[in-house]
Amino acid sequence: MDCAMSDPLRIALVGATGLIGSEVMKLAVGRADVRLVAVARRESPLPQGARMEMFVSEPGKWGEVFEAVRPVALICALGTTWRKAGRDEEAFRAVDHDLVLDTARAAKAAGVERLVAVSSTGADAMSTNRYLRTKGEVERELGKLRFRRLDILRPGLLKGQRVADLRPIERLGSWLSPLADLAMQGRYRQYRSIRAEVVARAAIALAMRKAGGRFVHDNDALLRAAATLPELSSFTL
Repeated sequence: MDCAMSDPLRIALVGATGLIGSEVMKLAVGRADVRLVAVARRESPLPQGARMEMFVSEPGKWGEVFEAVRPVALICALGTTWRKAGRDEEAFRAVDHDLVLDTARAAKAAGVERLVAVSSTGADAMSTNRYLRTKGEVERELGKLRFRRLDILRPGLLKGQRVADLRPIERLGSWLSPLADLAMQGRYRQYRSIRAEVVARAAIALAMRKAGGRFVHDNDALLRAAATLPELSSFTL
């Protein structure tokens, strides 16, 4: 059967106002194989030409949205930075740990089968780094929820984020990333920079996969996954 004649895959998105979430929305424009539904705490402009819904409610109500929308997959691009959290560990964990896990649990309870979660390269529950330890803890807990399919995305330094949102060390890293990428070989390849648009393409492509299991994707795997997303022209009516 022609893919253009098939029912579109219903995908929910949380974190639509962030860098990767906004790229996911852009990529969904014009696709007949995907029906994207964004769930957010506040309104956000939709990309030009978007034919999608955005539900705005408090996180405590997101489970009700999932139950009403019945998505097959959820792309979770939630996250903040130490700076945006006011350099307060409790505020930081409230988003990157608590909100991510609460959202995943609500999705699982609503019958969502697949979860694509954006984490970070170097994520490790035993790390001494606050950010990487939190990401590792979240990955561990997501695995316990037993989604039919769980994809953990571990991108390196994201390209495309507004410089004003970056911490000084991240801003410096962004400027130096072309040179740094060349120097990162072998096991250090995972730390190379990667465009947010590529991560978003990978997220959609992975959300469309039916095979069950738990999968972790570093930069190279994200590039491969992004390349499997069918071209828009193949699904334009």
